[in-house]
Amino acid sequence: MINKRVLIAEDNALNRKVFENIIGKRYFLETSENGFQAIEKIKQDSFDIILLDIQMPIMDGITACRIIKSEKLSTAPIIALSAYADESDKALFISSGFDDFLPKPIKPQTLLRLLNSYLENRAPNNSFEDYPIFSIEIIQKLLKFNSIENIQTVYRDFLEETYMLLGEIEELLEQKNFNEVGKKLHTIKGNSGTLGAIALYKFCESYELNIKNQKFNNIEKEYLNLKSLVIEFANHLKSHPILNS
Repeated sequence: MINKRVLIAEDNALNRKVFENIIGKRYFLETSENGFQAIEKIKQDSFDIILLDIQMPIMDGITACRIIKSEKLSTAPIIALSAYADESDKALFISSGFDDFLPKPIKPQTLLRLLNSYLENRAPNNSFEDYPIFSIEIIQKLLKFNSIENIQTVYRDFLEETYMLLGEIEELLEQKNFNEVGKKLHTIKGNSGTLGAIALYKFCESYELNIKNQKFNNIEKEYLNLKSLVIEFANHLKSHPILNS
């Protein structure tokens, strides 16, 4: 199950090391020191389960959980980590958006049982139907500092560059130059995230990760899916009242 991705936010360095020793060889593990760092990692990568310590500096686990849920940053289950272990505390965590609770200090077998219960039958977190094609919030933010004409130009340039990159990716796939494919995907991913193409961003993120991990079995099929997502995003822009005015 090493392909399952776990994110743990824990401010205590010793506790992070404990987590690494327990699950580092079983799952792909990322750690962060606070809720803010965890959210930044979630924006950049996909995870199959997220564990958040309740008490952390800068941003605590409850705040981070609420942001992840309200902004739909991830569909992964979110587990609360806390030394508070009575039923009223657990009820508070669940009402705050957590899916489960794990008491501290961490017991290895308890941790592994919990992870297995959530991850054993869970497909990797790459269902792009869970993500919106386009984020209207991005347009609203751009309109604060730009004219409609400028925004329209930005999106036209984005599509023009993306179609050009798709052509280059297709040629690189024929040449089996997967390293360069990853670089092109990284460019599309960055542009997509900036302009609110959420589903496209998440797909490029997963596609790029597969290449980095040398998972080439479905690479041509993934390219076709990428192309379809770009077309879908372009069609969405055509129907948008602001971008098509």
